[in-house]
Amino acid sequence: MMIAVPEKYALAVGSPTRITSERQHAQYLSVLDKLASKDNPTTEEEKYAEHHSIPDASPVEVLRTLMDANGLRQKDLVPIFGSESIVSEVLHKKRDLNKTHIEKLSKRFNVSPAVFF
Repeated sequence: MMIAVPEKYALAVGSPTRITSERQHAQYLSVLDKLASKDNPTTEEEKYAEHHSIPDASPVEVLRTLMDANGLRQKDLVPIFGSESIVSEVLHKKRDLNKTHIEKLSKRFNVSPAVFF
């Protein structure tokens, strides 16, 4: 079974390519998420997932991508950060994510805390 990927995002397994846009990043996350949720991935799918894990995205880029993928706005993250001003500072890289934020975000988006490091 193939997972549909727009042609411009299709890569030969093993050819690392720099992600150049938020949209492309979201596309890769989507494909990797589908692969990760499969019960019995094929060998090819496992190779694809290993070779296309998200390279060097900053914690804020990961957070923005997760927000976009889930249709969330800044105010939707107030329960995690405590105030809209803290959300804004994090998104504008004026404040780093702390351990508590990362724990809450990983639960909220059902992802490993490692994606924020």
